[in-house]
Amino acid sequence: MTKSAEHRLHDLLDGLDTAMLITHTSQGYLNARPMGVAELSDTGEIFFVSAGSSAKVKEIKADSDVTLVFQGKQKFISMNGSAVVLKDQALVDKLWSEAWRVWFPEGKTDPSLRILKVSPTDAEYWDNAGVKGISYVFEAAKAYISGKTPDVSEKQHGKIDL
Repeated sequence: MTKSAEHRLHDLLDGLDTAMLITHTSQGYLNARPMGVAELSDTGEIFFVSAGSSAKVKEIKADSDVTLVFQGKQKFISMNGSAVVLKDQALVDKLWSEAWRVWFPEGKTDPSLRILKVSPTDAEYWDNAGVKGISYVFEAAKAYISGKTPDVSEKQHGKIDL
């Protein structure tokens, strides 16, 4: 991942602390569930926690291709990547949040605790926050009047190869 892609990814994900993690079932279906972001690393990987016996862990072990979908008030991101399931006590110690004790009553040493690491490969975003949102409203109004589609800038919508 290039430094500029890492920087853009961090900017886009700023303030978004929950993602829909989408995996593939053994029957060929897609399975989505909300996940709290444990950490966004400096190199762009996104970390989550899960119980080792969960369906998502089984699905990731069978097919590591995943999609993450983030949504804020005026910001949306869809990201594809590869996931791995880790049992790494040093990483658990680093990422641990006391709020996780609800799911892992034995704390940091709970034997069922696993870390999911997603390494993104590409992302698509839609960002209508702040001035970009005002610009989009103007472009949408202009398009409505002219009967054409809005001209959306790269700051508002784009794709990033990571």
